[in-house]
Amino acid sequence: MNRLTQEGSHFRSTSYKETHVKTKRTFAAGLAPLAILACLFLAGCGDQPTDNTQVKSTSGVHQTSVKVQTGSDGLTTEQRNVTRRLKQDNTPGAFEYLYVVSPYSGQVLLYSGVDGKVTSSGKRLAPRTVAALSGEYVSADHGGIPVTIGDRTLRTSEVLEDDGTYGDSVPYIYWWDLNGVYHQHFFTGGQIIHVTSAPLKVGSVTINAEVTTAPSEKK
Repeated sequence: MNRLTQEGSHFRSTSYKETHVKTKRTFAAGLAPLAILACLFLAGCGDQPTDNTQVKSTSGVHQTSVKVQTGSDGLTTEQRNVTRRLKQDNTPGAFEYLYVVSPYSGQVLLYSGVDGKVTSSGKRLAPRTVAALSGEYVSADHGGIPVTIGDRTLRTSEVLEDDGTYGDSVPYIYWWDLNGVYHQHFFTGGQIIHVTSAPLKVGSVTINAEVTTAPSEKK
C-alpha cells in the first residue's frame, strides 16, 4: 500500500471516530432533558401527601386531628374505661345484678343476682374458623395465627380478645355513675337488659330469680 493510500485510510479512520464520538455526544445530550423529566415525574409520583389536612370530604371539609390529653397514668379516658371494665369483670368473688325491663311498660320483668359476670353466648374458647384443608397456610404467617385444636396446629384469622376468649359480645354501653356503681346497658329488640354492680331501686318485679331461704329452713 502506497503512502497516499495509507494517509487516505488514516484520514477516513480518524474522521469516522470523530463523527462517532460527536454522534454519541449528541445522543447523550438529547437524552439529558428526557432523564430530567423522568426524574421529576417519578419524584412527583412518589411525593404523596402525608399531612391529614390534604384529605377532604365531598363537601370540601378537610380532615383534621386533635391532641388528646392523657392522665397521670398515661392513658386516655377511653383506654382507662376499657382497662377498668376488664378488671371489673374479672374481679374474683365479685357480684353483679341483672334487670330485664319491658320497653313498653318500663316494668322490671326479671331480676337476678349474678355470680361473676353476665356472658354472651357468642363468646368462645376456640375460634370458629381455621384453615379448611390439611396444610393450608399452616406454615405461613400471613395465613393466620397458630392455634392448637386437639392434636393439630392450625391457623385462624380470628384474634384472641383481651378477656382471653374469641367471639363477640352483645352490643352494650357501660359506665360508672358518680357513686362508683358500674352499669351495663344492652340494646336488644324485645327487652331492655341492664346490669349493675349494686342493686337498683325499682318499683316492682314480675319475676325474681333470686333464691331466698325461708326462716324455717335456716335452722
